Amino acid sequence: MHIFYTPDITSNQYTLNEEESRHCSKVLRLTVGDIIHLIDGKGGLYEAEITGMSKKNVQLTVIRKQTEFGKRNHYLHIAIAPTKNIDRIEWFLEKATEIGIDEITPIICDRSERKIVKEERLEKVITSAVKQSLTAYHPKLNTAISFMELMKQNSNGEKFIAHCIEGEKPFINQLTQTYQSYLILIGPEGDFTQTEVDIALQNGYKAVTLGSTRLRTETAALAACFEVNYINR
Repeated sequence: MHIFYTPDITSNQYTLNEEESRHCSKVLRLTVGDIIHLIDGKGGLYEAEITGMSKKNVQLTVIRKQTEFGKRNHYLHIAIAPTKNIDRIEWFLEKATEIGIDEITPIICDRSERKIVKEERLEKVITSAVKQSLTAYHPKLNTAISFMELMKQNSNGEKFIAHCIEGEKPFINQLTQTYQSYLILIGPEGDFTQTEVDIALQNGYKAVTLGSTRLRTETAALAACFEVNYINR
């Protein structure tokens, strides 16, 4: 099955952009009459026939459409501190997209080793994972913000902060249920500071644990993603 990401599709007639057209004709060597599939990132899965080709454009006619394809029964937003090695965040984005996630916000914390995030590259990683995993919903990637800026934002649903500071903390799976919205904070390699944890608790977040072992940032984020999706499947 050949998958193309077409977020701007609005009718039964569609032309792939130059990059996707080149991939379709030059790399995959598809031709007129072949059937491909499109995803719009908003839950739409389309079956389309190639009806015309040129050097830079591939014309399509949609012959079948499914809405809310693969829709999950919850909303998951993970705010994660970017790792010093950006490859590790790219790995998280790829795997989280495959498992199921709706929104990601990079947050700059007191102990963050990386302060700058290039969203364009991360968007490409997400889009590639969407196509590879046949996910009709494209996760939203927000611009990186500071921890304090995130605290000022209103967020509906349950809010959790996962940290390693000593104290009694429930597991995420003890606090989740279907048809809910979740925002989970994952800190940098050195964890959140006590001050950050206190501020989060003052702003309605609940402290949670991801287990007894100390996890890397991207592993912790993926573990949280898996926990919420597994409980709410």
